[in-house]
Amino acid sequence: MPVNKTTRSFGQGAQGEPEAPKVQKVGLWAKLRYNFDNSIAQGGMFVFYVLILMMIIALIMVGVRAFVASVPLLTQAADPENLTLFDLFWTSFTKILSLGGEPTWGDRIIAILYWATTTALTASVIGYVVGAIQRTFARLRKGRSPVIDSGHTLILGWSNRIFPILEELAIANQNVRKPLVVIFSSHERDFMEDEIESRVEDLGKLRVVTRTGDPTNPTDLKRTNLGAAKSVIVLDADAAGDATVVSTVLAIKSINTNPNLKIIAELDDKDTAKALITSTKGQVIPVRSHEVIARVTAQASRQPGLAAVMLDLLDFEGDEIYFTDVPALEGKTYGDALLSFNAASVIGIRKVDGEVDLNPPAKTKLAKGTQLIAIAQDDDKVVYTGVQPELVGKPKKTAKPAAKPEHLLVIGWSEMGRSVIGELAAFLPKNSTVHIVAQKKLVDPEQLKDLDFGANVKVTAASVSGDIADLTAAASAKHYDEIIVLGYRNAISEAEADAQTMLTMLQLNQLFEADGNGVEPTRLVAEILDGRKAEIARVAAVDDLVVSDNLAALAIAQLSENPSLGVVLDDLFDAEGASISVVPIELYATLGKEISYAQLVANAAAMGESAIGYRHANLTAGDSANGARLNPAKNSMFTPRPGDGLVVVVG
Repeated sequence: MPVNKTTRSFGQGAQGEPEAPKVQKVGLWAKLRYNFDNSIAQGGMFVFYVLILMMIIALIMVGVRAFVASVPLLTQAADPENLTLFDLFWTSFTKILSLGGEPTWGDRIIAILYWATTTALTASVIGYVVGAIQRTFARLRKGRSPVIDSGHTLILGWSNRIFPILEELAIANQNVRKPLVVIFSSHERDFMEDEIESRVEDLGKLRVVTRTGDPTNPTDLKRTNLGAAKSVIVLDADAAGDATVVSTVLAIKSINTNPNLKIIAELDDKDTAKALITSTKGQVIPVRSHEVIARVTAQASRQPGLAAVMLDLLDFEGDEIYFTDVPALEGKTYGDALLSFNAASVIGIRKVDGEVDLNPPAKTKLAKGTQLIAIAQDDDKVVYTGVQPELVGKPKKTAKPAAKPEHLLVIGWSEMGRSVIGELAAFLPKNSTVHIVAQKKLVDPEQLKDLDFGANVKVTAASVSGDIADLTAAASAKHYDEIIVLGYRNAISEAEADAQTMLTMLQLNQLFEADGNGVEPTRLVAEILDGRKAEIARVAAVDDLVVSDNLAALAIAQLSENPSLGVVLDDLFDAEGASISVVPIELYATLGKEISYAQLVANAAAMGESAIGYRHANLTAGDSANGARLNPAKNSMFTPRPGDGLVVVVG
């Protein structure tokens, strides 16, 4: 049977062959308007169209004048001696329009037409110019222009830590001529500048330039003059974790022409940090904010006043850590170096190969090229004042008391709590206990199960409703050496977490003061997430306060100014490395008998420790952050009292 090929369908199913699209005819007016719309978007075309319009209007006006001249009635002049009321009105009206004096109706019509045309064209040109100026300013306000400065600190990304970073950089660069920080983030320029203005009180002479763009885009990064920057800070700005930070570092690497540029990157994952260090050949210096906060919180929990010492080392307001060359000490020992600086406290050495050794043995010889690591108020205060061989270490024969088990109560929980207890467990004596209390509506009870922090520490946990009765029951269960209040990170907002922390602090102090509830006054350490709430939190009578936002920001600011400090800070904060301790003063001196600080340093050196400060118990006044005096002059005199302590680097 023959097949009708004209009706067959190939591959179109039941719908058959699609119909050919119909071509829609476009009229001349539509084409002209379409081309006009496209061309007017180009700035220079507006001027061209105005000129064309002026020529067209000029030709039309020639025709109008010819028509008016051909009408006799319009060419008759008014009698100046016999003006009508309308002629007088016309004269007054046209003066307002800067016209007048036209003798005939024809001239009056021509004048009105010229006035209307001139006004319309002038308004169009003014509108175009004003619009162009507004667009230019709007474009500049968007922060899209390139940075031409050099020697600046470049901050990529945006987070709450940017405000304490700026404050610290302002202090660090007080002696620098025209210090500059460039902030490059995806936020609009107006937003960044408004936030900085409202949250940072005084930046002194530090100038802050904001630019908008994508830090992970190499093309955008070129606008920051990255190769000429002094250092680069990459902030962990979003919930994507390390992914954005890694992308930003790779974008930097793709356009960076300065092999000596140091990149301070805020990271969470330890393995990611190691990978970036390897791939950039040491250009990236990671700051694991989570780890820094956990370590300092753990240090603050160990001993009263230790948090204040840590913060003093991290910020730029007090004493800082410096590297210095002292040729006069070549061939001498580390013990000699400890007493060779009246206004600086030596804590370690950096060998010729770059290896850092904190608190080495006192008999360690200082080879040529060895640098000393010292704490001082400024780098010009690290002045060699000579070896003091007459000072011989005479430590007290009193043996250090045996460590007793400690019992801690932790109120509040998050992943940060796991890190804090993990860091703290390395310092806790055998048979110590940690009891964790968390609100069940904020922390899943499953998170509190099977917590293990080593053989020395026994961990128990309880999920509670959060009312005062639960708090009383937990605090009165046994005698605790310390209570740690942690913020409920991620479970609620930062403001709500801080409010909950301060409420818990107030409730605990109320329990401490009340009689008959079985709750004994206990040392209280609290974590505040937002640095702006620190002063409010201190009103709640806390012994030691850990401000989380500030801690990471201080470490980042320090490393951006002196990248070499990375190894030192890691060693000081790491439980496996050297550590800072506040040791009872009676181990180094006789109570009530005046002694020079130099002699205390010598006594500590004889015990294998590097002294860096003194803590007066009678100056704490309920706040252990007071009373700690870091790096006193060697010729200072002290009269040790019960409860005083010597701040030393051990390990």
